[in-house]
Amino acid sequence: MLGSPYQRGQDRGRGDLEAVIAFFVELGMELEGKGPLEWRGAERVIGLDDVRQDIAMLRVPDGHGRVELAKFHRPKAITPELKDAPANTLGLRRIMFAVDDIEAVVARLRAQGAELVGEIVQYENIYRLCYVRGPEGIVVGLAEQLS
Repeated sequence: MLGSPYQRGQDRGRGDLEAVIAFFVELGMELEGKGPLEWRGAERVIGLDDVRQDIAMLRVPDGHGRVELAKFHRPKAITPELKDAPANTLGLRRIMFAVDDIEAVVARLRAQGAELVGEIVQYENIYRLCYVRGPEGIVVGLAEQLS
């Protein structure tokens, strides 16, 4: 599995940060740490005042990429779009991971309650691809490179 150097995601405040963490761990990521963050510097970084949030930092297995998840307690998280917005909705909607066995990863994620957005499709003789919707409407893309 590969990842970009750093991605920041957000639990939309409706549900369970633990379920979102479990989803990414099932993808093969490793939980580096989690806990409350009430650091004033974070407020300056994200441009919000009086912030109270829980964060979790997950690392891809090769150690070269990370995903930060955040659940806001204060100020209340807002959702400006549909919970399960389609892939063409503007904004950062998904990230994609390279996987060795797309069928096995999808099966593990489905056991955690995830669902395929469409279907697993082969792109030429290069990749097998799909999108999976997990807890809190998080969408991840999976790409298996064919030999």
